[in-house]
Amino acid sequence: MAGAAPLVVESLARRFGRVVAVADVSLEVGAGEIVGFIGANGAGKTTTLRCVSGLLAPDAGRVLVAGADLGRMPRAAKSRLGLVPDRPFLYERLSAREFLAFVAALYDLPVDASARRAEELLERLSLAGDADRLIETYSLGMRQKTAIAAAFLHSPPLLLLDEPLTGLDPASARTLKGMLREHARAGGGVLASTHLLDVAERLCDRVVILAAGRVVAEGTLESLSKAHGGRSLEDVFLELGRGES
Repeated sequence: MAGAAPLVVESLARRFGRVVAVADVSLEVGAGEIVGFIGANGAGKTTTLRCVSGLLAPDAGRVLVAGADLGRMPRAAKSRLGLVPDRPFLYERLSAREFLAFVAALYDLPVDASARRAEELLERLSLAGDADRLIETYSLGMRQKTAIAAAFLHSPPLLLLDEPLTGLDPASARTLKGMLREHARAGGGVLASTHLLDVAERLCDRVVILAAGRVVAEGTLESLSKAHGGRSLEDVFLELGRGES
C-alpha cells in the first residue's frame, strides 16, 4: 500500500508453554527510519523478530509490513521484507552467487536485473572474489555477508536484522551501516536488534527497549536522555533492563 509505514506491530504476544516470551509488544518503523531494538539476552528480541518476519506464528497481535497484513496476506507481507536472522539459514552446497540466484527466483525477480543486483551487492560486501566457492567453506563473516546480500536483493520496504554485525570485521560492519543508512534515505525502514549500545547510538534514529518481553521505553536518544535526567543510553538501558538475563 503506497504511503504505508514499513512496519506496524500491534499488541504482539507469544508464549512457549508457561513462559511468556513476548507480551503486548507494539511498535512502528516509519519510512526513512532506522530503529534499534535493544534488550538483554532473553528479553524477547529474537522471538519478536521471528514473529514479525513470519518465521513464528504469534499467539496474538497484528503485523503490517508496508500495508500488508502478515496474518491475512502472508505472501505479500513477506515479499516486502528482507530478513537477516540471528542464525542465517544458507544452502551450504551452493555458492553465494548460486544462493542469490535461488533467492531471486523465490521472489520472482527478473533474471538479468537480479543478477546485476547480486553482483553489486557481492562487490559492495567484498564477497565477489569468493562468490563461486561453496558456502560450506565460508567463515562466519562470509556467511553473514551472504545473508545480508540476500536480504537486500529485492530492495524491500522493510529490513529486519537480528544482531547484524555478528562475525563482521570493522570494514564490513562499516559497509553494512552505510547500506542501512542508504536504504533509509531511499524511504525504506530498518528494525535492527543489537546488544551494542554504541552502535545503536551512532546508527539509529530511535530505539525501542525491551525487557521481559515488554516494551519499557522508546524514543530518540535525546528524548530518552531528557526523560531520565540527562543520562546516557547505557544508563537508561541498565536501569530499565536490569535483572534480565
